[in-house]
Parts: sequence; C-alpha cells; structure tokens
Amino acid sequence: MLINLIADYGNGDPAFAEVMQRLSMGLPEAQIHCLSVPPFSTLATGFWIAQLGLNPGMENRLIYHNCAPRQDDSEPRIDNEGEGLTYALLPNKVKVVGVIAGYTLSFIKARAIIQTIKVSRGGSQFRSRDVFPIAAIAIANNDFSLLGDELNPNQIPDAPSDRVAWVDGYGNIKTTISSDSLNLKPESKVVIRVGDVVSDAVYSDGSFKVPEGTLAFSPGSSGWDDKNGQPLRWMELFLRGGNAWERFGKPRINQVVTIL
Repeated sequence: MLINLIADYGNGDPAFAEVMQRLSMGLPEAQIHCLSVPPFSTLATGFWIAQLGLNPGMENRLIYHNCAPRQDDSEPRIDNEGEGLTYALLPNKVKVVGVIAGYTLSFIKARAIIQTIKVSRGGSQFRSRDVFPIAAIAIANNDFSLLGDELNPNQIPDAPSDRVAWVDGYGNIKTTISSDSLNLKPESKVVIRVGDVVSDAVYSDGSFKVPEGTLAFSPGSSGWDDKNGQPLRWMELFLRGGNAWERFGKPRINQVVTIL
C-alpha cells in the first residue's frame, strides 16, 4: 500500500515521523510519503488530495491528511476537541481519511462518496497521532465498521476560483483558476494581480512557448478529470528564466489572483 500523508506540521517536523510510526504499527508493509503544506492551509491540503488522489498511481492507495485549524467553533475547546474525521472514496478506489476543515474536501466533493468516521473529536492536542490512526488503519484494511453518515456535498464549501493554490520549487504559482474558464487567444497580453502586486503577462497554451524573461499565464502541470470525465487543468504563472513567486512579492497560499 502507498500512503500519502498530507499535513501542516512543517518541513522536517518530527511530527511526521511520529504519525508514520503510528500508521506503521497497523500497516507495516506500507510505503509512506509525506507532503507538508503551510500552517492551517486547508486550500493547499484539498488541492493536493485531489492532485494525488484523482491521478494515476498504484491501485492500493490511501491519503491520510491532517490540517485542522479548529476554526469551526470560536469558543474555548474542551479536551482539545476539533473538526471531525471523514472517509472519502474516489472513483478510482483511492481511500481518503482526514479532518473535514475549510477546503480540505472541496476539490473532491463532486467525485467522491464522503462519510463521517465515528471516532472521538478530542482526547489529544495531537489527534492525528493519538486518535485518528486507528480509524485510518482499519479503513486501509477494509474494515469499515467505524463509518457513519454520508455527507451531502452541499455541506462542503466550493473551492475558490481565484486563489494561489501552491508555489512549487521553481517559483511557479499554481492557481485555482481553471483553464476552461478563460477565453483568451494564445500570445495575448494580460495583466495579473496577485495580492497587491500587478504584472503584465502573456497568455500561453504552453509555458515554454514564451521568450526568456517573460511572465507566462498558462495551463500548468496540475489537474485531473472532472465529474464528466473531461480534463481539468489549473492555470499557472511561470516566469521563464526567473521566479514568478518573487516577481509577485512572495504571495501566500490563498491570496487572491485577479485578471485585470
């Protein structure tokens, strides 16, 4: 089994090792790969759940995610209680177990069957290590006895259509703007605002079709098939020979992206 562990613990945080250790107790043969998202970034979490879950991979896969800002209730927490745990089954049989918070399930809600999991919502500050692995291990082993009610997709917010979703290691800015939402001609000039920074760009149907030093706005490498089986691609800002993230003042994930 392949397990993708997506969490906001931080790159190199020993929390990843602790959670992996708990998962390995019940799934000793599993390969576990870790992906760190920024603190409390449910948007990035949801984006990568869909990107990894809805694209090709080995048949036996589990995505275990934890990004729980505990923003569902502003009152003081009793026993470290937080958002509840859910199970989602994707059309390709990939299993997804993790906290429902913000946008964590927004990108998959139209493609998945989503159910609650009957485990404690409290009991530890570190629920993804101390409470939730028991449920994840059971589901990975096809024990569904902890499953509860099915969630209506309307209970889950839609993913925003105008945000920074991710910044890769090259400084390319992945957005939540879908390529099919645009009606632009290749090589046409556009003006893009990200946060408070504005820059000229060239719309391209392929990033490397622009000259060195040009900011391109083009369908990027991220995307999956939509609920109708049609390819869905997300737009990226790409500065050939440079760094688009730095060009726009190093924006945070979830900052608004506007085509002016």
